Amino acid sequence: MRRREFITLLSGAAVAWPLAARGQQSPIPVVCLLHTGSALGNAESLAGFRQGFSEAGFIEGQSIAIESHWADGHYERLPAMASDLARRRIAVVVAGGTTAPAEAFKAASSTIPIVFVTGDDPARSGLVASFNRPGGNVTGVYFFNGLLSSKRVEILHELLPTATSIAYVMNPGRLEADAERSAVQDAARSFGVKVHVLPASSERDIDAAFESLRQLQISAVLMAADPFLGSRRSQLAELARRDALPLIGTSRDYVVAGSLASYGTSIRDAYRQAALYASRILNGIKPADLPVLQPTKFELAINLKVARALGLTVPATLLARADEVIE
Repeated sequence: MRRREFITLLSGAAVAWPLAARGQQSPIPVVCLLHTGSALGNAESLAGFRQGFSEAGFIEGQSIAIESHWADGHYERLPAMASDLARRRIAVVVAGGTTAPAEAFKAASSTIPIVFVTGDDPARSGLVASFNRPGGNVTGVYFFNGLLSSKRVEILHELLPTATSIAYVMNPGRLEADAERSAVQDAARSFGVKVHVLPASSERDIDAAFESLRQLQISAVLMAADPFLGSRRSQLAELARRDALPLIGTSRDYVVAGSLASYGTSIRDAYRQAALYASRILNGIKPADLPVLQPTKFELAINLKVARALGLTVPATLLARADEVIE
């Protein structure tokens, strides 16, 4: 080989080696959000999710890729969605809504890390062995919004102390639906209030539930903690306004949508915590070594504009306790 040809070949190789090495580099990690609800009803959840990764130093599109996959309330779709994701090179799956997405993905993969965000007890469902030692490839955030149902009854009683009958709208498909219903009935009984339970697991059920309210002497509507119902909060608030009924929701999103009041865990903060956990897993921590988180931040929100439209006076003591008051 001539000397000039050898030098040319060597120069070409020097350029090619870095290019080849660059082509073999691993792509940025992909984190998937698998959720029972819809994107339309979960803007706050997504905002908290992205905030958590940002706080952990991950930049979307540069050091991390984020995907969202929504079941839109159709739980039966989750096993197929989980199987499709499990066949890909996913770094972490964050399963939101109920325990159903995490259960579906756990059945699809025993190796890909799962971080759940749920209001249902993950130990009771078998997702984790215990809160302190979850075991396996699953951990997450349990925000127990359903356990706050008796507190919502107390707030409703403060707003409407003369109420004798309320409606309770619940999705019977939730794991802890019956336990939450019993808590609501027990709390209401202590105030001498009768509870009419209205099941709703579809938009048609919601319309039917409010039609049935017209036949009852109802003073207010109390919502169960449920991602499907939460994603339909605008529809629920509109129906309550139509019938001039105070509606008490489970998160501030209800109040923003036009309901009278809400009390519950900060959903945005729960998803922020989930993203921080997912970030730690991306940095090498095993899910089994991360205990299940429980919330420390709760929010009482009141919509004074709605109160005035209903002819209600919100007690000053309740306003003083509110974290957010919408004028």
